[in-house]
Amino acid sequence: MTKDAEILEELRQIRKLLEPKPAPPPLPPKGLWGEFKDFLSKYKVMGLAVAFILGLYLGTLVQSLVTNLIMPIISLVLPPNVSLDFQVGSAVFRVGNFIDALITFLIVTFVIFLIVKMTRKWGIE
Repeated sequence: MTKDAEILEELRQIRKLLEPKPAPPPLPPKGLWGEFKDFLSKYKVMGLAVAFILGLYLGTLVQSLVTNLIMPIISLVLPPNVSLDFQVGSAVFRVGNFIDALITFLIVTFVIFLIVKMTRKWGIE
């Protein structure tokens, strides 16, 4: 073996030693609280719960918008002889119902924000 080949082989061995090793698996959590936090983090329970709850309230908000604000406009545009599932005639804009749904949505969203913020302090993502 020539001197260059020996140096090259020595460099390969050094390179092999310097390659990063895979990290060891994390230790299992201890205690019921640790297992619970691990469960919430592993299965992304908080994200699923937030999406589900906000989806319900957003659906309610959109339904209120359509029922209380958009449908009265449509009833004004249609001729009075048209028979549809909703009453065509004197259009009543229920702005108060929509504002009520909007306020409910904002309150629920804020409470969920606080819950998520609190769980992140506990280390639950």
